[in-house]
Amino acid sequence: MTVMPPTGSLIPADAPFSAQQESWLAGFIAGIAAAGRRDSAGADAPAATVDVLIGTQTGNAELVADDVVAGARARGLGGRATALDDVTPEALAAMSHVIVVTSTYGEGEMPDNAGLFWEALQSDTAPRLEGVRYSVLGLGDRGYDDFCQAAKLIDTRLEQLGATRLHERVDCDVDFEEPAGQWTAAVLDLVAAETGAKGTGAAEAPKKPRSQWNKRTPYPSRLATNRLLSAPHSAKEIRHYEFDLGDSGITYEAGDALAVVPVNDAALVEALLEHLGASGDRESAELLRTEREIRTPSKELIADLVERAPASELASVVAHGDRSDLDSWLWGRDVLDLLRDAGPAAPGLAELLPFLRPLQARQYSISSSPLAHPGSVHLTVASVRYGRYEGVTSTYLADRVGESPVGIYLQPNASFSVPADDDAPMVMIGPGTGIAPFRGFLHERAARGASGRNWLFFGDQHRETDFVYEDELTELRTRGVLTELDLAFSRDQAEKVYVQTRMRERSRELYAWLEEGAHLYVCGDASRMAKDVETALLGVIAEQRGRGDDDAAEYLADLRRAKRYVRDVY
Repeated sequence: MTVMPPTGSLIPADAPFSAQQESWLAGFIAGIAAAGRRDSAGADAPAATVDVLIGTQTGNAELVADDVVAGARARGLGGRATALDDVTPEALAAMSHVIVVTSTYGEGEMPDNAGLFWEALQSDTAPRLEGVRYSVLGLGDRGYDDFCQAAKLIDTRLEQLGATRLHERVDCDVDFEEPAGQWTAAVLDLVAAETGAKGTGAAEAPKKPRSQWNKRTPYPSRLATNRLLSAPHSAKEIRHYEFDLGDSGITYEAGDALAVVPVNDAALVEALLEHLGASGDRESAELLRTEREIRTPSKELIADLVERAPASELASVVAHGDRSDLDSWLWGRDVLDLLRDAGPAAPGLAELLPFLRPLQARQYSISSSPLAHPGSVHLTVASVRYGRYEGVTSTYLADRVGESPVGIYLQPNASFSVPADDDAPMVMIGPGTGIAPFRGFLHERAARGASGRNWLFFGDQHRETDFVYEDELTELRTRGVLTELDLAFSRDQAEKVYVQTRMRERSRELYAWLEEGAHLYVCGDASRMAKDVETALLGVIAEQRGRGDDDAAEYLADLRRAKRYVRDVY
């Protein structure tokens, strides 16, 4: 749906702006006019407006941004939150006080709704920002080498362009709530002090109501269904889960994610305690079972073990300085493996505990629609098994839940949802478990009676063993809900075939759908699949338009700006 500026806009009809840019500018001008009217009427106008710019992949940055806006208004300041990609450098230069809250994803990359902003900010034509005062908050995971890299890059670039830093950047680990709250208060107090803002100090409620269920207090749900989807002789183990929402009050939308709070395998906990000479220590066993990460060794533990045991195999791999070699060596090894490798130099239990990171909930794309499946939420999960090594949450769900409740909470993803326009075409690309949200999308559109056409690209290794939800997809195809279904089973023929292969084969039709207003979604592996799909998509556009690679890149950027090309990648 095209977004048009309000009637009577001051923006000329032939101005060289996209519809989204015009809409933003129109709102900006309207906001200035409204502030002027409040002043002339004698009412208290905000001393300054704080622009909170959001870069988010999973929704956490948006939650923090809501708190920042509420805190600004409580101090007598104006506050508005905007996705980074919805802000041009020129609009940024017109802002007085800017707060950036951004996550990082992949290998130090910008989140999907910040890539266009970052590209424009790096340009040689980006305007100077001497009039802008700013601060940056990063959300990330210290377990990754490029911890909060997106925040670091934006912070540095804003300074390079002449903006003045209000407060030093803060980089938050996975438990971000407390440091984010402290940073928010410190930054807003500085803005209020320098602008003379006077507020009541009473915190406003965030614009979106918060669920009582979160990572500190997850909802104890009953796992009602645990069903194997892949064939028993498949190389993969993909399962379908259904959780009973009971009296939780949890409401979700197709495209949201569900966080599952895992419990470590008791057998691994006991083996670890036995190695540490603490077998039978019930208090430590419960701590390791429910609160500490014992599958994936932390960077801090690796560094400590290298220092303690310089002749170990781990130390030898680290000494080579090749990150990919270290990742390969670590694959399939857990904390106990590393302690055994270190031999007698390994730390005891008391010394080990500070190096074990908190056990984190795992997030999965929801594979159901609340309209089609009221009262429950579904997941599609691949169980990770590698010899003795097993995925924490995937095997917890597959093997160990039993009758015990499972802690869950919702992780909304407003940017990844079914088109609001039921007539809009929809293209979905999701191999493997990437099909999860698209099962929900299709059930949602069926329940809504949407008339828009739907096209799914799906694939895996073998059709015979890995065609998950085949019966459902066949039924949806028969009913006309699923208009097009392109399959790519990579190992059913001599030459490997992937979803991007099918995209290229149907280049003309795919481009025609885009020209007719289709929304395009990608879900799955970020490191390879999503990049290969984007390369294929750019090739399709370049081939069909015949105007070169730069034109294709700009066409895809326009789709991003219009929120018609979105990804849920991990």
